[in-house]
Amino acid sequence: MRKINVFDTTLRDGEQSAGVNLNFQEKVEIAKQLERLGVDIIEAGFPASSQGDFASVQAIARTVKGSSVTGLARSIERDIDTAWEALKDSAEPRIHTFIATSPIHMQYKLRMTPEQVIEHAVASVKFAAAKFPHVQWSAEDASRTELPFLAKIIRAVIDAGATVINLPDTVGYTTPYEIGEMFQYVTKNVQNIDKAILSTHNHDDLGMAVANSLAAIQNGAGQVECTLNGIGERAGNASLEEIAVALQIRQDHYQAKTGLTLNEIKRTSALVSKLTGMVVPNNKAVVGANAFAHESGIHQDGVLKNKETYEIITPELVGVSSNRMVLGKHSGRHMFKEKLTELGFTGTDEQLQTIFVAFKELADKKKDITEDDLFSLMTEASVGVAVPHYELETLQVNYGTTNIPTATITMKNPNGETIQEAATGSGSVEAIYNTLERVIDAPIILTDYRIQSVSGGRDALAEVYVTVKYEELETSGRGTANDVLEASAKAYINAVNRTIDRKNYQEQQLNVINNV
Repeated sequence: MRKINVFDTTLRDGEQSAGVNLNFQEKVEIAKQLERLGVDIIEAGFPASSQGDFASVQAIARTVKGSSVTGLARSIERDIDTAWEALKDSAEPRIHTFIATSPIHMQYKLRMTPEQVIEHAVASVKFAAAKFPHVQWSAEDASRTELPFLAKIIRAVIDAGATVINLPDTVGYTTPYEIGEMFQYVTKNVQNIDKAILSTHNHDDLGMAVANSLAAIQNGAGQVECTLNGIGERAGNASLEEIAVALQIRQDHYQAKTGLTLNEIKRTSALVSKLTGMVVPNNKAVVGANAFAHESGIHQDGVLKNKETYEIITPELVGVSSNRMVLGKHSGRHMFKEKLTELGFTGTDEQLQTIFVAFKELADKKKDITEDDLFSLMTEASVGVAVPHYELETLQVNYGTTNIPTATITMKNPNGETIQEAATGSGSVEAIYNTLERVIDAPIILTDYRIQSVSGGRDALAEVYVTVKYEELETSGRGTANDVLEASAKAYINAVNRTIDRKNYQEQQLNVINNV
Protein backbone atom coordinates (compact mmCIF):
# COMPACT_ATOMS: atom_id res chain seq x y z
CA MET A 1 0.00 0.00 0.00
CA ARG A 2 1.73 3.20 -1.16
CA LYS A 3 1.69 6.25 1.11
CA ILE A 4 0.60 9.40 -0.77
CA ASN A 5 1.78 12.71 0.63
CA VAL A 6 -0.96 15.34 0.89
CA PHE A 7 0.20 18.83 -0.09
CA ASP A 8 -2.51 21.30 0.94
CA THR A 9 -2.55 24.64 -0.86
CA THR A 10 -5.74 26.09 0.67
CA LEU A 11 -3.76 29.03 2.09
CA ARG A 12 -2.02 29.82 -1.20
CA ASP A 13 -3.93 28.66 -4.28
CA GLY A 14 -7.20 28.46 -2.34
CA GLU A 15 -6.92 32.04 -1.12
CA GLN A 16 -6.67 33.16 -4.74
CA SER A 17 -10.40 32.43 -5.06
CA ALA A 18 -12.33 35.53 -6.05
CA GLY A 19 -13.67 37.34 -2.98
CA VAL A 20 -11.53 35.44 -0.43
CA ASN A 21 -9.45 37.63 1.86
CA LEU A 22 -8.02 35.90 4.94
CA ASN A 23 -6.26 37.92 7.61
CA PHE A 24 -3.14 36.92 9.54
CA GLN A 25 -4.91 35.20 12.45
CA GLU A 26 -7.33 33.34 10.17
CA LYS A 27 -4.46 31.86 8.16
CA VAL A 28 -2.72 30.68 11.31
CA GLU A 29 -5.95 29.15 12.62
CA ILE A 30 -6.50 27.23 9.36
CA ALA A 31 -2.87 26.05 9.38
CA LYS A 32 -3.26 24.69 12.92
CA GLN A 33 -6.37 22.77 11.86
CA LEU A 34 -4.57 21.42 8.77
CA GLU A 35 -1.86 20.14 11.12
CA ARG A 36 -4.58 18.50 13.23
CA LEU A 37 -5.99 16.92 10.05
CA GLY A 38 -2.58 15.38 9.39
CA VAL A 39 -1.64 17.17 6.18
CA ASP A 40 1.96 16.33 5.21
CA ILE A 41 2.83 19.67 3.60
CA ILE A 42 1.10 23.02 4.07
CA GLU A 43 1.71 25.62 1.37
CA ALA A 44 1.29 28.66 3.59
CA GLY A 45 1.50 31.36 0.93
CA PHE A 46 3.73 33.32 -1.43
CA PRO A 47 6.18 35.17 0.87
CA ALA A 48 7.54 37.55 -1.78
CA SER A 49 4.10 38.69 -2.92
CA SER A 50 3.49 41.04 0.05
CA GLN A 51 4.62 41.87 3.57
CA GLY A 52 1.34 40.44 4.85
CA ASP A 53 1.92 37.10 3.13
CA PHE A 54 5.52 37.03 4.39
CA ALA A 55 4.37 37.61 7.99
CA SER A 56 1.68 34.91 7.87
CA VAL A 57 4.00 32.33 6.25
CA GLN A 58 6.65 33.08 8.88
CA ALA A 59 4.14 32.78 11.73
CA ILE A 60 2.80 29.47 10.39
CA ALA A 61 6.35 28.13 9.92
CA ARG A 62 7.12 28.96 13.56
CA THR A 63 3.80 27.60 14.89
CA VAL A 64 3.21 24.36 12.99
CA LYS A 65 5.58 21.52 13.81
CA GLY A 66 3.58 18.41 12.85
CA SER A 67 3.42 19.30 9.15
CA SER A 68 6.09 20.55 6.78
CA VAL A 69 5.51 24.19 5.79
CA THR A 70 6.40 25.53 2.36
CA GLY A 71 6.08 28.76 0.40
CA LEU A 72 5.82 29.55 -3.28
CA ALA A 73 8.61 31.38 -5.13
CA ARG A 74 9.20 32.37 -8.71
CA SER A 75 12.45 31.26 -10.31
CA ILE A 76 14.29 34.37 -9.19
CA GLU A 77 16.84 34.73 -6.39
CA ARG A 78 14.96 37.55 -4.64
CA ASP A 79 11.85 35.38 -4.21
CA ILE A 80 13.91 32.44 -2.95
CA ASP A 81 15.79 34.59 -0.44
CA THR A 82 12.50 36.00 0.86
CA ALA A 83 11.03 32.51 1.16
CA TRP A 84 14.06 31.36 3.16
CA GLU A 85 13.68 34.23 5.62
CA ALA A 86 10.03 33.31 6.10
CA LEU A 87 10.56 29.55 6.39
CA LYS A 88 13.98 29.03 7.95
CA ASP A 89 12.54 28.59 11.46
CA SER A 90 10.17 25.79 10.45
CA ALA A 91 10.64 22.19 11.56
CA GLU A 92 11.32 21.11 7.97
CA PRO A 93 12.02 24.08 5.64
CA ARG A 94 11.02 23.53 2.04
CA ILE A 95 10.40 25.73 -0.98
CA HIS A 96 8.14 25.44 -4.00
CA THR A 97 9.56 27.16 -7.08
CA PHE A 98 8.21 27.07 -10.60
CA ILE A 99 8.55 28.16 -14.21
CA ALA A 100 6.24 27.66 -17.21
CA THR A 101 7.15 24.98 -19.73
CA SER A 102 4.36 24.89 -22.33
CA PRO A 103 5.04 26.42 -25.78
CA ILE A 104 2.29 29.04 -25.36
CA HIS A 105 3.61 30.16 -21.97
CA MET A 106 7.26 30.20 -23.03
CA GLN A 107 6.52 32.20 -26.17
CA TYR A 108 3.93 34.71 -24.98
CA LYS A 109 4.41 35.00 -21.21
CA LEU A 110 8.08 34.34 -20.58
CA ARG A 111 9.35 35.33 -24.02
CA MET A 112 12.11 32.74 -23.62
CA THR A 113 13.46 29.92 -25.72
CA PRO A 114 13.19 26.36 -24.35
CA GLU A 115 16.95 26.33 -23.62
CA GLN A 116 16.68 29.62 -21.73
CA VAL A 117 13.83 28.17 -19.64
CA ILE A 118 15.96 25.12 -18.74
CA GLU A 119 18.90 27.35 -17.83
CA HIS A 120 16.68 29.56 -15.68
CA ALA A 121 15.04 26.59 -13.93
CA VAL A 122 18.36 24.90 -13.18
CA ALA A 123 19.91 28.08 -11.79
CA SER A 124 16.94 28.74 -9.48
CA VAL A 125 16.85 25.15 -8.19
CA LYS A 126 20.60 25.19 -7.48
CA PHE A 127 20.22 28.48 -5.63
CA ALA A 128 17.28 27.12 -3.59
CA ALA A 129 18.99 23.79 -2.85
CA ALA A 130 21.90 25.65 -1.25
CA LYS A 131 19.46 26.87 1.43
CA PHE A 132 16.57 24.41 1.62
CA PRO A 133 16.80 20.67 2.42
CA HIS A 134 13.66 20.12 0.30
CA VAL A 135 13.13 21.81 -3.07
CA GLN A 136 9.93 21.28 -5.04
CA TRP A 137 9.99 22.37 -8.65
CA SER A 138 6.86 22.79 -10.77
CA ALA A 139 6.55 22.76 -14.54
CA GLU A 140 3.74 25.29 -14.86
CA ASP A 141 1.19 24.21 -17.52
CA ALA A 142 2.82 20.76 -17.68
CA SER A 143 -0.30 19.21 -19.21
CA ARG A 144 0.19 21.33 -22.36
CA THR A 145 3.97 20.84 -22.47
CA GLU A 146 5.65 18.73 -25.16
CA LEU A 147 6.67 15.49 -23.44
CA PRO A 148 10.28 15.24 -24.72
CA PHE A 149 10.97 18.77 -23.48
CA LEU A 150 9.24 18.01 -20.18
CA ALA A 151 11.48 14.98 -19.64
CA LYS A 152 14.58 17.01 -20.54
CA ILE A 153 13.91 19.84 -18.08
CA ILE A 154 12.92 17.42 -15.29
CA ARG A 155 16.23 15.56 -15.65
CA ALA A 156 18.08 18.86 -15.43
CA VAL A 157 16.32 20.20 -12.31
CA ILE A 158 16.67 16.88 -10.46
CA ASP A 159 20.42 16.98 -11.15
CA ALA A 160 20.34 20.56 -9.81
CA GLY A 161 18.83 19.41 -6.50
CA ALA A 162 15.04 19.20 -6.86
CA THR A 163 13.54 16.52 -4.59
CA VAL A 164 9.89 16.86 -5.68
CA ILE A 165 8.72 17.32 -9.27
CA ASN A 166 5.21 18.69 -9.68
CA LEU A 167 3.36 18.31 -12.98
CA PRO A 168 0.34 20.63 -12.76
CA ASP A 169 -2.68 20.86 -14.98
CA THR A 170 -2.62 24.62 -14.49
CA VAL A 171 -5.62 25.46 -16.66
CA GLY A 172 -7.73 22.35 -16.02
CA TYR A 173 -7.35 21.17 -19.61
CA THR A 174 -6.28 17.54 -19.43
CA THR A 175 -8.21 14.28 -19.01
CA PRO A 176 -7.55 11.29 -16.72
CA TYR A 177 -6.24 9.22 -19.62
CA GLU A 178 -3.88 11.98 -20.80
CA ILE A 179 -2.51 12.74 -17.35
CA GLY A 180 -1.87 9.05 -16.85
CA GLU A 181 0.11 8.96 -20.09
CA MET A 182 2.13 12.02 -19.01
CA PHE A 183 3.14 10.46 -15.68
CA GLN A 184 3.99 7.15 -17.36
CA TYR A 185 6.13 8.94 -19.96
CA VAL A 186 8.06 10.86 -17.30
CA THR A 187 8.59 7.72 -15.21
CA LYS A 188 9.97 5.81 -18.21
CA ASN A 189 12.00 8.58 -19.86
CA VAL A 190 13.60 10.49 -16.97
CA GLN A 191 16.59 8.37 -15.95
CA ASN A 192 17.08 10.05 -12.54
CA ILE A 193 13.38 10.13 -11.60
CA ASP A 194 14.08 7.75 -8.69
CA LYS A 195 15.77 10.68 -6.92
CA ALA A 196 12.52 12.69 -6.71
CA ILE A 197 8.86 12.31 -5.79
CA LEU A 198 6.34 13.01 -8.53
CA SER A 199 3.47 15.32 -7.57
CA THR A 200 0.17 16.23 -9.21
CA HIS A 201 -1.74 19.53 -9.02
CA ASN A 202 -5.00 19.86 -10.92
CA HIS A 203 -7.52 22.62 -11.55
CA ASP A 204 -11.22 21.98 -12.06
CA ASP A 205 -12.10 24.04 -15.14
CA LEU A 206 -13.62 21.02 -16.86
CA GLY A 207 -14.76 19.37 -13.63
CA MET A 208 -12.07 16.68 -13.74
CA ALA A 209 -9.57 17.82 -11.08
CA VAL A 210 -10.25 14.96 -8.65
CA ALA A 211 -10.42 12.35 -11.42
CA ASN A 212 -7.14 13.64 -12.87
CA SER A 213 -5.49 13.58 -9.43
CA LEU A 214 -6.52 9.97 -8.86
CA ALA A 215 -5.35 9.02 -12.35
CA ALA A 216 -1.96 10.62 -11.63
CA ILE A 217 -1.68 8.65 -8.37
CA GLN A 218 -2.55 5.48 -10.27
CA ASN A 219 0.29 6.22 -12.68
CA GLY A 220 3.11 7.03 -10.27
CA ALA A 221 2.41 10.28 -8.40
CA GLY A 222 3.53 10.04 -4.77
CA GLN A 223 2.16 13.45 -3.78
CA VAL A 224 -1.19 15.10 -4.45
CA GLU A 225 -1.83 18.84 -4.22
CA CYS A 226 -5.33 19.93 -3.27
CA THR A 227 -7.48 22.32 -1.24
CA LEU A 228 -10.29 21.99 1.27
CA ASN A 229 -13.71 22.17 -0.38
CA GLY A 230 -11.92 22.39 -3.74
CA ILE A 231 -11.55 26.18 -3.49
CA GLY A 232 -9.07 27.99 -5.71
CA GLU A 233 -8.58 30.24 -8.68
CA ARG A 234 -11.30 30.18 -11.37
CA ALA A 235 -13.25 26.90 -10.98
CA GLY A 236 -11.05 25.77 -8.10
CA ASN A 237 -8.62 22.97 -7.33
CA ALA A 238 -8.87 19.25 -6.70
CA SER A 239 -10.82 18.67 -3.49
CA LEU A 240 -8.74 17.25 -0.62
CA GLU A 241 -11.65 15.54 1.07
CA GLU A 242 -12.82 13.79 -2.09
CA ILE A 243 -9.34 12.47 -2.93
CA ALA A 244 -8.67 11.30 0.63
CA VAL A 245 -11.97 9.46 0.99
CA ALA A 246 -11.74 7.96 -2.51
CA LEU A 247 -8.34 6.48 -1.64
CA GLN A 248 -9.71 5.20 1.66
CA ILE A 249 -12.88 3.61 0.27
CA ARG A 250 -11.23 2.25 -2.90
CA GLN A 251 -7.93 1.00 -1.47
CA ASP A 252 -8.61 -2.19 -3.37
CA HIS A 253 -8.35 -0.28 -6.63
CA TYR A 254 -5.72 2.40 -6.01
CA GLN A 255 -3.51 0.47 -3.56
CA ALA A 256 -2.63 3.79 -1.96
CA LYS A 257 -3.61 5.75 1.12
CA THR A 258 -2.95 9.05 2.88
CA GLY A 259 -1.91 9.59 6.48
CA LEU A 260 -4.81 11.97 7.16
CA THR A 261 -6.95 11.83 10.30
CA LEU A 262 -10.13 11.46 8.29
CA ASN A 263 -12.57 12.27 11.11
CA GLU A 264 -11.14 15.82 11.11
CA ILE A 265 -12.31 16.41 7.53
CA LYS A 266 -15.76 17.82 8.30
CA ARG A 267 -14.42 20.20 10.96
CA THR A 268 -11.62 21.43 8.69
CA SER A 269 -14.06 21.92 5.82
CA ALA A 270 -16.40 23.92 8.07
CA LEU A 271 -13.57 26.14 9.32
CA VAL A 272 -12.38 26.94 5.81
CA SER A 273 -15.95 27.60 4.65
CA LYS A 274 -16.63 29.92 7.58
CA LEU A 275 -13.42 31.95 7.28
CA THR A 276 -13.44 32.26 3.50
CA GLY A 277 -17.18 32.88 3.24
CA MET A 278 -17.39 30.24 0.50
CA VAL A 279 -20.45 28.16 1.30
CA VAL A 280 -20.22 24.40 0.74
CA PRO A 281 -23.02 23.30 -1.63
CA ASN A 282 -25.52 20.90 -0.07
CA ASN A 283 -24.78 18.27 -2.70
CA LYS A 284 -20.98 18.52 -2.35
CA ALA A 285 -19.40 15.08 -2.10
CA VAL A 286 -18.15 14.03 1.37
CA VAL A 287 -18.79 17.32 3.22
CA GLY A 288 -22.08 18.65 1.81
CA ALA A 289 -25.15 18.82 4.06
CA ASN A 290 -26.90 16.20 1.88
CA ALA A 291 -23.90 13.86 1.55
CA PHE A 292 -25.52 11.38 3.96
CA ALA A 293 -29.18 12.25 3.41
CA HIS A 294 -31.50 9.67 1.82
CA GLU A 295 -34.72 11.04 0.33
CA SER A 296 -35.86 8.12 -1.82
CA GLY A 297 -38.12 5.63 -0.03
CA ILE A 298 -36.29 2.74 -1.66
CA HIS A 299 -32.95 4.11 -0.46
CA GLN A 300 -34.29 4.75 3.05
CA ASP A 301 -35.63 1.20 3.29
CA GLY A 302 -32.32 -0.22 2.12
CA VAL A 303 -30.25 1.84 4.57
CA LEU A 304 -32.47 0.81 7.49
CA LYS A 305 -31.93 -2.85 6.60
CA ASN A 306 -28.21 -2.51 5.88
CA LYS A 307 -26.36 0.79 5.57
CA GLU A 308 -24.02 -0.59 2.94
CA THR A 309 -26.90 -0.89 0.45
CA TYR A 310 -26.72 2.85 -0.33
CA GLU A 311 -24.08 4.32 2.01
CA ILE A 312 -20.49 3.65 0.96
CA ILE A 313 -19.11 6.31 3.34
CA THR A 314 -20.14 6.41 6.98
CA PRO A 315 -20.70 9.91 8.43
CA GLU A 316 -18.39 9.05 11.33
CA LEU A 317 -15.49 8.41 8.93
CA VAL A 318 -15.24 12.11 8.08
CA GLY A 319 -16.29 13.44 11.49
CA VAL A 320 -19.97 14.18 10.85
CA SER A 321 -21.73 14.18 14.23
CA SER A 322 -25.40 13.52 14.98
CA ASN A 323 -25.71 17.26 15.74
CA ARG A 324 -27.48 16.44 19.01
CA MET A 325 -27.61 18.75 22.02
CA VAL A 326 -24.24 18.61 23.76
CA LEU A 327 -24.53 21.31 26.42
CA GLY A 328 -27.23 23.39 28.05
CA LYS A 329 -27.50 26.63 30.00
CA HIS A 330 -26.82 24.79 33.28
CA SER A 331 -23.56 23.29 32.05
CA GLY A 332 -20.50 24.28 34.04
CA ARG A 333 -17.24 25.84 32.85
CA HIS A 334 -15.23 22.63 33.36
CA MET A 335 -17.54 20.52 31.17
CA PHE A 336 -17.65 23.35 28.64
CA LYS A 337 -13.84 23.46 28.43
CA GLU A 338 -13.68 19.68 27.95
CA LYS A 339 -16.14 19.85 25.06
CA LEU A 340 -14.23 22.66 23.37
CA THR A 341 -10.97 20.74 23.75
CA GLU A 342 -12.68 17.79 22.06
CA LEU A 343 -13.62 20.13 19.20
CA GLY A 344 -9.99 21.17 18.78
CA PHE A 345 -9.83 24.37 20.87
CA THR A 346 -6.25 25.36 21.70
CA GLY A 347 -6.74 29.02 22.61
CA THR A 348 -5.97 31.06 25.72
CA ASP A 349 -7.93 31.21 28.97
CA GLU A 350 -9.09 34.67 27.94
CA GLN A 351 -10.52 33.30 24.69
CA LEU A 352 -12.13 30.44 26.60
CA GLN A 353 -13.86 32.92 28.90
CA THR A 354 -15.07 34.95 25.89
CA ILE A 355 -16.57 31.82 24.30
CA PHE A 356 -18.12 30.73 27.61
CA VAL A 357 -19.85 34.09 28.06
CA ALA A 358 -21.14 33.94 24.45
CA PHE A 359 -22.32 30.37 25.06
CA LYS A 360 -24.28 31.36 28.18
CA GLU A 361 -25.92 34.25 26.29
CA LEU A 362 -26.85 31.89 23.44
CA ALA A 363 -28.17 29.24 25.84
CA ASP A 364 -30.66 31.78 27.23
CA LYS A 365 -32.09 32.24 23.71
CA LYS A 366 -31.63 28.78 22.18
CA LYS A 367 -32.70 25.57 23.89
CA ASP A 368 -30.59 23.06 21.94
CA ILE A 369 -26.88 23.94 21.66
CA THR A 370 -25.20 21.86 18.98
CA GLU A 371 -21.57 21.16 18.16
CA ASP A 372 -21.96 23.39 15.11
CA ASP A 373 -23.03 26.25 17.39
CA LEU A 374 -20.03 25.73 19.66
CA PHE A 375 -17.68 25.49 16.71
CA SER A 376 -19.03 28.77 15.34
CA LEU A 377 -18.56 30.55 18.69
CA MET A 378 -15.09 29.06 19.02
CA THR A 379 -14.03 30.22 15.56
CA GLU A 380 -15.33 33.74 16.16
CA ALA A 381 -13.28 34.03 19.36
CA SER A 382 -10.13 32.51 17.86
CA VAL A 383 -9.95 34.61 14.70
CA GLY A 384 -11.92 37.73 15.51
CA VAL A 385 -10.51 41.17 14.78
CA ALA A 386 -7.78 41.84 17.34
CA VAL A 387 -8.83 45.45 17.88
CA PRO A 388 -12.56 46.23 17.58
CA HIS A 389 -12.15 49.73 16.15
CA TYR A 390 -15.92 50.09 15.83
CA GLU A 391 -18.02 48.18 18.34
CA LEU A 392 -21.78 47.62 18.24
CA GLU A 393 -23.56 48.44 21.51
CA THR A 394 -27.27 48.53 20.67
CA LEU A 395 -29.40 47.93 17.59
CA GLN A 396 -33.10 48.63 17.14
CA VAL A 397 -35.03 48.15 13.91
CA ASN A 398 -38.61 49.29 13.28
CA TYR A 399 -40.28 47.46 10.42
CA GLY A 400 -43.81 47.06 9.17
CA THR A 401 -45.39 46.29 5.82
CA THR A 402 -46.90 49.78 5.76
CA ASN A 403 -43.98 51.60 7.46
CA ILE A 404 -40.60 52.77 6.26
CA PRO A 405 -37.92 50.53 7.83
CA THR A 406 -35.82 52.49 10.31
CA ALA A 407 -32.68 51.46 12.20
CA THR A 408 -31.25 53.10 15.31
CA ILE A 409 -27.73 52.12 16.31
CA THR A 410 -25.44 52.97 19.20
CA MET A 411 -21.74 52.31 18.63
CA LYS A 412 -18.29 53.04 19.98
CA ASN A 413 -15.88 54.57 17.48
CA PRO A 414 -12.06 54.03 17.41
CA ASN A 415 -11.63 56.96 19.84
CA GLY A 416 -13.86 55.25 22.41
CA GLU A 417 -16.68 57.75 21.91
CA THR A 418 -20.30 56.55 21.90
CA ILE A 419 -22.26 57.59 18.82
CA GLN A 420 -25.93 57.10 18.07
CA GLU A 421 -27.44 57.41 14.61
CA ALA A 422 -30.63 56.47 12.78
CA ALA A 423 -31.50 56.05 9.10
CA THR A 424 -34.14 54.53 6.86
CA GLY A 425 -33.94 52.12 3.94
CA SER A 426 -36.09 50.16 1.52
CA GLY A 427 -35.61 47.13 3.83
CA SER A 428 -34.34 46.41 7.32
CA VAL A 429 -30.81 45.44 6.24
CA GLU A 430 -30.46 48.53 4.05
CA ALA A 431 -31.65 50.71 6.94
CA ILE A 432 -28.97 49.15 9.19
CA TYR A 433 -26.24 49.68 6.63
CA ASN A 434 -27.31 53.26 5.90
CA THR A 435 -27.14 53.94 9.65
CA LEU A 436 -23.70 52.36 9.99
CA GLU A 437 -22.43 54.44 7.09
CA ARG A 438 -23.55 57.54 8.97
CA VAL A 439 -21.74 56.44 12.12
CA ILE A 440 -18.52 55.71 10.24
CA ASP A 441 -18.98 58.93 8.25
CA ALA A 442 -17.39 57.62 5.06
CA PRO A 443 -18.72 56.16 1.80
CA ILE A 444 -18.96 52.36 1.94
CA ILE A 445 -20.04 50.25 -1.03
CA LEU A 446 -21.62 46.87 -0.33
CA THR A 447 -20.59 44.50 -3.13
CA ASP A 448 -21.79 41.16 -1.75
CA TYR A 449 -24.21 39.95 0.94
CA ARG A 450 -24.89 36.31 1.85
CA ILE A 451 -26.71 34.63 4.72
CA GLN A 452 -26.94 31.05 5.97
CA SER A 453 -27.87 29.20 9.15
CA VAL A 454 -25.30 27.42 11.31
CA SER A 455 -27.67 24.54 12.09
CA GLY A 456 -31.29 23.61 11.54
CA GLY A 457 -34.35 24.88 13.41
CA ARG A 458 -36.11 28.20 13.72
CA ASP A 459 -33.73 29.27 16.52
CA ALA A 460 -30.58 28.50 14.51
CA LEU A 461 -27.63 30.88 14.62
CA ALA A 462 -27.41 33.08 11.53
CA GLU A 463 -24.12 33.68 9.71
CA VAL A 464 -23.84 36.66 7.37
CA TYR A 465 -20.97 37.26 4.94
CA VAL A 466 -20.44 40.61 3.25
CA THR A 467 -17.89 42.22 0.97
CA VAL A 468 -17.51 45.99 1.16
CA LYS A 469 -15.33 48.60 -0.52
CA TYR A 470 -14.09 51.08 2.07
CA GLU A 471 -11.03 53.35 2.07
CA GLU A 472 -10.23 52.13 -1.48
CA LEU A 473 -9.89 48.54 -0.25
CA GLU A 474 -12.30 45.66 -0.83
CA THR A 475 -12.62 43.54 2.31
CA SER A 476 -14.86 40.72 3.45
CA GLY A 477 -16.56 40.51 6.83
CA ARG A 478 -18.71 38.03 8.71
CA GLY A 479 -21.06 38.12 11.65
CA THR A 480 -22.83 35.46 13.72
CA ALA A 481 -25.85 36.03 15.94
CA ASN A 482 -29.16 34.49 16.96
CA ASP A 483 -30.85 37.29 15.03
CA VAL A 484 -30.38 37.79 11.28
CA LEU A 485 -30.34 41.59 11.52
CA GLU A 486 -27.78 41.61 14.32
CA ALA A 487 -25.60 39.21 12.32
CA SER A 488 -25.92 41.54 9.31
CA ALA A 489 -24.75 44.52 11.37
CA LYS A 490 -21.84 42.57 12.86
CA ALA A 491 -20.67 41.38 9.42
CA TYR A 492 -20.63 44.95 8.07
CA ILE A 493 -18.72 46.27 11.12
CA ASN A 494 -16.32 43.33 10.92
CA ALA A 495 -15.49 44.22 7.30
CA VAL A 496 -14.83 47.86 8.23
CA ASN A 497 -12.64 46.84 11.17
CA ARG A 498 -10.65 44.46 8.99
CA THR A 499 -10.09 47.27 6.50
CA ILE A 500 -8.75 49.51 9.25
CA ASP A 501 -6.42 46.70 10.37
CA ARG A 502 -5.12 46.34 6.81
CA LYS A 503 -4.58 50.08 6.43
CA ASN A 504 -2.74 50.27 9.77
CA TYR A 505 -0.53 47.33 8.83
CA GLN A 506 0.32 48.88 5.45
CA GLU A 507 1.22 52.17 7.13
CA GLN A 508 3.45 50.36 9.66
CA GLN A 509 5.29 48.56 6.86
CA LEU A 510 5.71 51.82 4.94
CA ASN A 511 7.19 53.49 8.03
CA VAL A 512 9.63 50.60 8.47
CA ILE A 513 10.72 50.88 4.83
CA ASN A 514 11.10 54.67 5.09
CA ASN A 515 13.13 54.39 8.31
CA VAL A 516 15.45 51.86 6.68
